[in-house]
Amino acid sequence: MQHLDLQVIERALDWARDGETVWLCTVLATFGSSPREPGSLFVARADGRHEGSLSGGCIEEDFLERLTQGAFEAPITTLRYGDGHAEGPSVTLPCDGILDVMIERLPPTPEHLAHLEALYDVLRGQRPAIRQVDLATGQTALVDDDSGGPRVTLDEHQARMRLGPVARLIVAGLSPVSIACAEFARSLGFEVIVCDPREDAWRNVAIPGVQTQVTLPSSFIASGGCHAATAVVALTHDPRLDDLTMIEAVRTSAFYIGVMGSRRTSTARAERLQRIGGLSEADIERLHMPIGLSLGSKTPAEIALAVMADIVRVRRGKARDAL
Repeated sequence: MQHLDLQVIERALDWARDGETVWLCTVLATFGSSPREPGSLFVARADGRHEGSLSGGCIEEDFLERLTQGAFEAPITTLRYGDGHAEGPSVTLPCDGILDVMIERLPPTPEHLAHLEALYDVLRGQRPAIRQVDLATGQTALVDDDSGGPRVTLDEHQARMRLGPVARLIVAGLSPVSIACAEFARSLGFEVIVCDPREDAWRNVAIPGVQTQVTLPSSFIASGGCHAATAVVALTHDPRLDDLTMIEAVRTSAFYIGVMGSRRTSTARAERLQRIGGLSEADIERLHMPIGLSLGSKTPAEIALAVMADIVRVRRGKARDAL
């Protein structure tokens, strides 16, 4: 899941708590090229205020126009965009793709509030779950999920969306590379948290859309900052900060743990982490060091590109030699 989807559920909760009816839209399926994958979320109110994205603009514009004119009063509606069907929306996607969208009308009842709060907990990393929606009645349920599989599955009766923690990036230490990496990760849909205990380092530093923590990265991680959709990167060249981060990160379920440095530095760090930090061979195998893809990167932006490309590669389950 992307951080944008978490923002959608947060906004839906805020509006519902204020007594507003919300329309929650989910991408059920895509055919051909599409800006967002199945499971992506969008929410709106009757006055047109909205959060999230379905396509990048064209679909949202059509949906909001219909909504503000009084459409979608049924508990659930499904629409197909992009196939030119006479009874469907007259919107042609610029990418020539086709998008199926499920639209749920959620009045601010106690049941809907409880369901939105449960969705929020799932996206914040409390537990993976499958969201089930009856396509005839709009009735919803959340069931625990410990299996893999497609993000969305459906039949003529029910849609099932596999939900899990929002992709998170913890950046250990403030530096030009870490700032570039944080900004890049945010644009890729990650929830980004930068940790550095030096108060003076934060003077005159602002990273829009990024959470900042004036604390040791290892302390933040130890306090429960990681879940299975978390990547941890140390980008400071300060072994005191980087080593502590690695030692704490391998105790978590983070899917990617990496630290910046040359091959020589990485070999020395591996020996040091085993000798002083007590890391096992299996722990060392989990560490991506040197971090990132080998792109010949030199500038902070180029290094950030190499780091985030490697994180995306691992998250998507691609082997390094497949690139």
